[in-house]
Amino acid sequence: MSTEKHSKTIPDELAGLRLDQALAQMFPDFSRSRLKAWLINGAVLVDGECRRPRDKIDGGEQVELSVIAEVAVTSEPESMRLDIAFEDEAMLVINKPAGLVVHPGAGNLSGTLMNGLLHYLPALEALPRAGIIHRLDKDTTGLMLVAKTLPAHTALVRALAEREIARQYVAVCQGVLTGGGTIDAPIGRHPVDRMRMSVVDNGKPAVTRYTVIERFRAHTYIDVRLDTGRTHQIRVHFAHRRHALLGDPVYGGRLALPAGASQQLVDILRRFKRQALHAIRLQLAHPRSGEALSLEAPIPRDFDDLLQTLRDDAK
Repeated sequence: MSTEKHSKTIPDELAGLRLDQALAQMFPDFSRSRLKAWLINGAVLVDGECRRPRDKIDGGEQVELSVIAEVAVTSEPESMRLDIAFEDEAMLVINKPAGLVVHPGAGNLSGTLMNGLLHYLPALEALPRAGIIHRLDKDTTGLMLVAKTLPAHTALVRALAEREIARQYVAVCQGVLTGGGTIDAPIGRHPVDRMRMSVVDNGKPAVTRYTVIERFRAHTYIDVRLDTGRTHQIRVHFAHRRHALLGDPVYGGRLALPAGASQQLVDILRRFKRQALHAIRLQLAHPRSGEALSLEAPIPRDFDDLLQTLRDDAK
């Protein structure tokens, strides 16, 4: 367990503030809740003494902050091939394949992305969720953000909450959409089936924006952008609009086959057993340098084959 020490003098212009408020301004690399916990646990000394978060400051006091790298996750490291789209000292971006669960849970205690990340970089055990900033469903492919340091984790979580990270998806939905639009419908647990999500009046706000890329005879290829990040958001929203994602085993309903479909199209539609959803692009400011980053993941082969077969059928 390693410890980093940070020493700073409280600026005079912060005089009169609560200690926890002053620390939040002096150490923006760490979240307010984490700084408060360190205060309570004695990891912050002011002029060599422990103080309470609510204590007022005069300005000019010397602060010593001991950042202790504690174990935040206990999953076992496992060797795993990771498709890394970007990596530097602060963060990495993973191109997740279909079939890979992100976090361990009931029925998936091993073989998850978190297990693989802990093997690739053991220091991630000190970060919440091993640095994973946002998740993708098991059978959704594409780009995922992972922080490698605590300051990067704080910055990326904050940027995601403030909608400063643009997440772009491509999907194939059932039915032919006439144009793009916005789906603004709250999402919460299904009132009967607690394993599913649904649009419910008392759910959390959820906004999905989409445009049409290409139309086929009974399906539509769409570009999807998220304003919010609710569980299964894209899948639930399009199912709610009666345009469920092709192949979705939970929200998809009956398979849509265009009249006179070729045997090739019938076969590929029946074989596509996962939601046709791919996280194609991430745009964000680098958590350390502030540099604008735009990262893209190629369309997976099964998704690409599906698109080509739909195009051939539409000719």
